[in-house]
Amino acid sequence: MSERIFKIITVLMTVFVMNTASSGELVHEFKNPSFSGQGYSNHVLAIEQLRYQREKEIREKLESEAAKAKRELEQTTLNKFINNVESRIYAQLSKQMVDNMFTDSGATSGTANIEGASIYWVKDVSADTISITVTEADGSLTQITVPLTGFGF
Repeated sequence: MSERIFKIITVLMTVFVMNTASSGELVHEFKNPSFSGQGYSNHVLAIEQLRYQREKEIREKLESEAAKAKRELEQTTLNKFINNVESRIYAQLSKQMVDNMFTDSGATSGTANIEGASIYWVKDVSADTISITVTEADGSLTQITVPLTGFGF
């Protein structure tokens, strides 16, 4: 008899579970916005931002490496020597030009051409000034007027 009661209870439970079980509609949604369309603009914007950042990092790295190579080339002993000699030559030329400008028995004007730029100076004794005009290779002008006297050295 207990076996019969067990079968009845099993059948009743099965019927009860079948009556209470229900199902809903199966819906499949893609997580990727490229397929679902939801949040697509944000997705595209994020991808574009990542691409831009990668390109920017690559470009900055290449620029950094080029600048490093240029610095290393400029820091060679030979380049330091050439820069030092060039600096001393320009200093000597400018000293000679200034000496000619400020001597009483020297010339009243002069011209020099350095790397495409033309430097012209003229001494105006009546105005007690020296005017210097620098014309660069691109045609731009720089004018300087220096008094001959009045320095408190």
